[in-house]
This record gives sequence, structure tokens and C-alpha cells, in this order.
Amino acid sequence: MSRILTITLNPAVDLATSIERVAAGPKLYCKAPRVDPGGGGVNAARAIRKLGGQVTALVAVGGAMGEQLLQLLAAEDVLALAVHVAGETRQSFAVTDETTGEQFRFSVPGETMDSADGARLLSAIAQAAPRDGYAVLSGGVTPGLDDDFPQQVLAAVVPRRCKLVVDTSKAALAHLLAAPGKPVHVLRLDQREAEQAAGHELATVADSLAFAQDLIARGVADIVAGGRGAEGSVLATRDQRFFCRAPYVEVQSKIGAGDAFTGALTLALSRGEALDQALRWGVAAASATVGTEGTALFGRGEVEALLPQCEVAAA
Repeated sequence: MSRILTITLNPAVDLATSIERVAAGPKLYCKAPRVDPGGGGVNAARAIRKLGGQVTALVAVGGAMGEQLLQLLAAEDVLALAVHVAGETRQSFAVTDETTGEQFRFSVPGETMDSADGARLLSAIAQAAPRDGYAVLSGGVTPGLDDDFPQQVLAAVVPRRCKLVVDTSKAALAHLLAAPGKPVHVLRLDQREAEQAAGHELATVADSLAFAQDLIARGVADIVAGGRGAEGSVLATRDQRFFCRAPYVEVQSKIGAGDAFTGALTLALSRGEALDQALRWGVAAASATVGTEGTALFGRGEVEALLPQCEVAAA
């Protein structure tokens, strides 16, 4: 059995294309799209697989788009555990303006789930959680599920001594920060999410680390990782603080970079890597993904080449 389970409640079939210039009004004739399986946990699983890890991707899927998503995962040799729900799996798409280099990202909401869908998901998660392993809940919580669904997932995996990594957003993240209950093992936030939660700008690395340790003191998580965009990422525990500087990479697309970070970090932790080294793997994977086009993720060789440039230090 895989030692890592990723959980994607609101996956998508991702399309990415480009055009010479994006303009309102005329019909725009785009290039042939790239099509990839998407959603936070899906991308984390893809990242883990690309780095040679064993992973099972639990995905809530429905309809023809759900079947296409499963086919795309199979094509990347990612073992999928499908939990079939009533609604159709969504699509997301991105268009790059070739003249300016700007990327326009469009994410449509998933169809609303009901209580039966939620119960089916929790039952599947409880059964699939790897004993003494890791579960990664990444991506948004589908409309219709409770805002405390991450805490429900935590309760489902704890009996198997499974450590939960959470990278979510919006109401589910706000609820987790405001009413954490039992702490998750790892919480990841990007810069915008952290500043919104803090209620003020986190202008320096020290600011991000102080906020991370505040979350830990409040019982939200044992470990908090925070992105600082092109600058790099921080990671903190109650008594340790690290900052890893990101190498320079020419930006092609930011899609999936945060998910790649989460997947690589979790894989490193599952292999017993020290926290500072796990942080380096996360930053290298995110940086390599930024250098790929559209919804593509990194290649393993690209991550390994960037790893020595990811300078990590106690902060």
C-alpha cells in the first residue's frame, strides 16, 4: 500500500492554451490546448510520482469529465482511487497572452455535493489512509461540504496514525484557522492566504515565520509552511524556523507550483528527510514547475538540477 494518500475533493480537467493577444470582442483563435489532470491533491500526487514516490490519488469524480480525469491520471502512472459523486467533474482553463506573457486563469466551481457524497468520501478516506503514513488534503472544498471538512478528514485518518497535510483555501481554511480543534500535522499557505489570515502585510521573512509560529501556538498545526512567491518559502515548528531561498527561474506558468511544493515536501517527510531538507525539495519542485508551460509539472531532472541552488538556513 502507498505510504501517501492525496485527497482531491474538487478536481478538474485542466486546459491550457495561448494566443498572440487576448482582446475583448473578436473571436479568439487559440493554439491547440494542453490537457492535464488538475486540482490540488491531483497535482501533488503527480509531483510525488514524478519524483519516484508511491502514491494513491483519491479523487471525487462524476460524469464524462470524471472519466477523462481518471484516464489522464492513468497516463501518468498515478494510481487513482475514484469516489463517484453525483455532479459532473469541472473544467478549468488558462490562456497565455504571447505578446505580454500574461496568463489568464479561469476556474469554474464544482457542482454542489450533498451529505451522501460527503459521507461516501469520508468512508473512502478512512479506509484508504495509509497506516503510519501521510494523507494530503489539497485544493478547495467542494460547495455543499461543511467548512470543517478538513477537521472531519483529520478525524477519519487519525485512527490509522496517519499524518494529515492540509493545503486548502477560502472558507475551509478560515474555519481551520479560527477553530482548529486537534492540530493537523502540516499546514501550507501561500503569501496571499497568510496575509489575509494575519490581517496585515507580511513584508519580511521574519514576519512570515512569526505568523507561522503563532498558528502553531494556537494549535492549528504542528508544522506550518508558507510561500513567499519568487523569494522562496518558510517552514516553522514550535522551536525551529527555516527559510529556503528559491533559485531564479524564468516564469512560464505558475499553475501547480504550490501543489508541486506540497507533494515534494510530503514525499521527503515520508522518506524521513529532516525538515530543512524537505523544505528544499518543496522549493525546488515549485521552482521547476514555474519554468514549465501551461498546466505541465516539472521533470525530475529539472528538480534535481535546481536542488543545489535552493539555499536553506535556520532563521
